[in-house]
Order: sequence, then C-alpha cells, then structure tokens
Amino acid sequence: MNRRMLWWGVGCLVAATVLGAIVVLGFADTPAIDRWWNSVVADQRAPWLLGFAHLTNRIGGGWIAILLVPLLVIAVLLLTRRWRSAVFAALAFLLSAGAVQGLKQLFGRARPDDMLVASDYGSFPSGHVANAATIAVVICVIFPRVWTIVLGALWVLGMAYSRTLLSVHWATDTLGGALAGAGVVLMLAALLGDWVQGRRPQSDPPIGWKAARSS
Repeated sequence: MNRRMLWWGVGCLVAATVLGAIVVLGFADTPAIDRWWNSVVADQRAPWLLGFAHLTNRIGGGWIAILLVPLLVIAVLLLTRRWRSAVFAALAFLLSAGAVQGLKQLFGRARPDDMLVASDYGSFPSGHVANAATIAVVICVIFPRVWTIVLGALWVLGMAYSRTLLSVHWATDTLGGALAGAGVVLMLAALLGDWVQGRRPQSDPPIGWKAARSS
C-alpha cells in the first residue's frame, strides 16, 4: 500500500468536505470570491468560448460522462488485456460518483441565478469537474507519463472554467469537484496500485533486519 498516496487522497477528500462546509455553512451569503469570479466570466462569453462550454456540458455530464465514457475506458483497457486496470477504473468511476452525490445531498448548495443551461440539484461539488478529475487521475495512475498529467490537468481546468462560464457552478464548486474526484481515485490507487500493476505488495523490513543492515 502506498501510504503517501493514501494520505494525499484522504487529504483531498477531506479538503473538499471542509470547503463545502465553509462556503455553505460558514457564510450567510455567497462568498465574495465566487461572486467576483462569476462577474468576471460573465464578461468573457464570446461565441467560441460558449460553444466550447456547451460542448463540455454535453460530454462532461449526463449519460455520456456517467455511462459512455467509463464504458469506453473500461473496454479499451480490456481490449489491451489490462483487466486489473479495467477493474480499478470501474471502481474509481463508481466510488467517485457516489462521493459526489453524497456531498451534493449533504450541502444542497444553491446554484447561481444566471445559469445558461439547466442542471440538477446541488451546486457543490461540480459533478462535471469531478468526472473530469476522476478520468484524468485514473489515466495518470494507469499510464504515468508527463503528457497524460499535462493533458489531464488541462482537461480538468478547461471543464472547471466552462462550468463557471455557463454560470451553472460557483468557482468553489469546481474546486470541490476536482478535489473529490481526485481524492477518491488516489485513495483507491493507494490501496490497489500494486495489484493493478501486478507487483508484490511492498512492506517494511523487520526491525531486527534494519539493525543488522546498519551495523
């Protein structure tokens, strides 16, 4: 078990929960940073940016994100004979979706009033951004390359920006979604990483063995 990765995952999930408690329970009104960013992006609604935002709205949520994309990822992994990675990805998608829905029900935050698209209940955290972060971190765990990390980060940032551009989420909602999605995958990877990669679990050597090596 990778303890460092486990703590990073737990930290991300705890941070998402604490952030939700702060912005929902700690303020009588929407935090100033959310209202400021909402006004900033409202002035950036060029047609091409809105086109990008509407595209990510379709592919980042609904049946495409919940069903089609996960099934495609799992199918590709199975076709490339990475069945353990396919199991890991399936668990990550399920647990991430469950964590996001749990947080939405817990906080029940209201969405911005000037939404440009219809959306479901609960603004915090952003399900679209959580889905993006889940996919990005799953791919980075299975294929740890610089380019997968860069592309994954850009995808998450682009999704977060698009959600605020459409005023369907506050900025802190997108941060909470990224933390929740990434946190669940990191925790799962810490527990199953050795199994997914086909490695023997690493364990610390006995204390007496350490002493003998140091003498």
